[in-house]
Amino acid sequence: MTTTSAPAATSGGARVRVQRFGTFLSGMIMPNIPALIAWGLLTALFIDVGWLPNEQLATIVGPFIHYLLPILIAYTGGHMIYQVRGGVVASIALMGVIGGSDYLIAQINAAALAENPDASELGQVHMFIGAMIMAPIAAYSMKWLDGLWEGKIRPGFEMLVNMFSAGIWGFILLIIGFYPVAYVINGIMSLLSGAVGWLVDTNLLPLTSIIIEPAKVFFLNNAINHGVLTPLGIEQAAGESHKSILFLLEANPGPGVGLLLAFVVFGIGAARASAPGAAIIQFFGGIHEIYFPYALMKPTLIIALIAGGMTGVTTNMLMDSGLRAPAAPGSIIAIFAQTASDSYLGVALSVILSAAVTFFVSMIILRASRKKDLAAEAAGEDALGAALAANAANKGGESRVGSLLGTDASTSATTAGGVATAAKLENIVFACDAGMGSSAMGASVLRNKLKKAGITDVSVKNLAIANLTDDVDLVITQKELTDRARQKTPNAQHVSVDNFMNSPKYDEVVNQVAAQHPQDQA
Repeated sequence: MTTTSAPAATSGGARVRVQRFGTFLSGMIMPNIPALIAWGLLTALFIDVGWLPNEQLATIVGPFIHYLLPILIAYTGGHMIYQVRGGVVASIALMGVIGGSDYLIAQINAAALAENPDASELGQVHMFIGAMIMAPIAAYSMKWLDGLWEGKIRPGFEMLVNMFSAGIWGFILLIIGFYPVAYVINGIMSLLSGAVGWLVDTNLLPLTSIIIEPAKVFFLNNAINHGVLTPLGIEQAAGESHKSILFLLEANPGPGVGLLLAFVVFGIGAARASAPGAAIIQFFGGIHEIYFPYALMKPTLIIALIAGGMTGVTTNMLMDSGLRAPAAPGSIIAIFAQTASDSYLGVALSVILSAAVTFFVSMIILRASRKKDLAAEAAGEDALGAALAANAANKGGESRVGSLLGTDASTSATTAGGVATAAKLENIVFACDAGMGSSAMGASVLRNKLKKAGITDVSVKNLAIANLTDDVDLVITQKELTDRARQKTPNAQHVSVDNFMNSPKYDEVVNQVAAQHPQDQA
């Protein structure tokens, strides 16, 4: 398969570094969202103020959030770097951080009570940020240590060395985590919690939309969302209120749907024609990325998104509303599934009002430039196509929205030739940074094409690049990620595409597979 095109130019700068950092954090959090959902259901149903109070089942709530969730995140982060070995050592190391934090809190409480018996005690600090810090340290260090004696172990002693080296190094990291790391992370959590508390107390929390809404459009939000908002939100939701407004700062679908509805009414051309479908996908499917090209068509529309975001945050502050756990994806269905029992009205109003404000501000901007936009369209300019290309560039080219909108900025693949190969294709993997979203949708597209061709014995999956193994036949990635995927799977064949959702290379893959599996089409 001739897919060895020239490596794509590597983007530099702070934006790319923040994207990569956010992607790594997202890779640790997103696979564990089901566990967070399960914990949210547990609290919603069985705590003393839940729908079905159950004192026995409620005893699971504390250990679930204090031990299981952080350890799952640590294991996932370690696994991303060094497979199972990295995950196990990361989990051991995090246990030291959890124990160290509990010991520190106990000492502080004992001292406070000795001085004043009526003093309020500090609660547990749940080590989500600790997991995201300790996991890469543990996994990378274990990988480095293994490299020191790789190929130097006498035959027959490999298992002994592998088991004891991981156990001993995990034990050392546990001790390190118990003392210095736990103290540092508790300090970080106190600082971040204090900053959020100050924003809430001074009624300045809506100002976070000035950062969050533009960050979303330029794919810089993961570092903020998964690095700060999710850990602090879970910490708040574990308290007496059992909810947090922080889960709604980034996930609120109101601003996005308000922008798209403005294009439905006041847009022109392809943007207006595709906006209704985009609004449905964004609002109910939770794929916020689909409205980013519309904002990029007119960057001033980001002002409308900020205004809507601030409106939503203000509404939730006034109504004291929040979610029990993160809503992922940011669908209205997922949001209401995680809404606290006393917050349905506030959350609903925050979505409606944020959409209305964004719609109104977007209307002003679109109407003010309507004559100019019509003239540009008459001259043959493709504003939406250019915006799709800009959106792909902002994400590193891995955008899924072109086909969802029925428009593709560039459907050409970046391969040097066709995909014909003598090797039989039985295991095909779509790979992206997080292994979800766009790669999952691309896999679905190819899977449907193969099904229509009568081919049923070919596996098509989606994975994060970090989880690729060199036992697959074909890896399909966006062109910016192909080199990274090739490092993980040097023996696989690679296809690079511009758009996961709509590439002519898929038909070539289907034709090649069909030629190799004629019995399936009989």
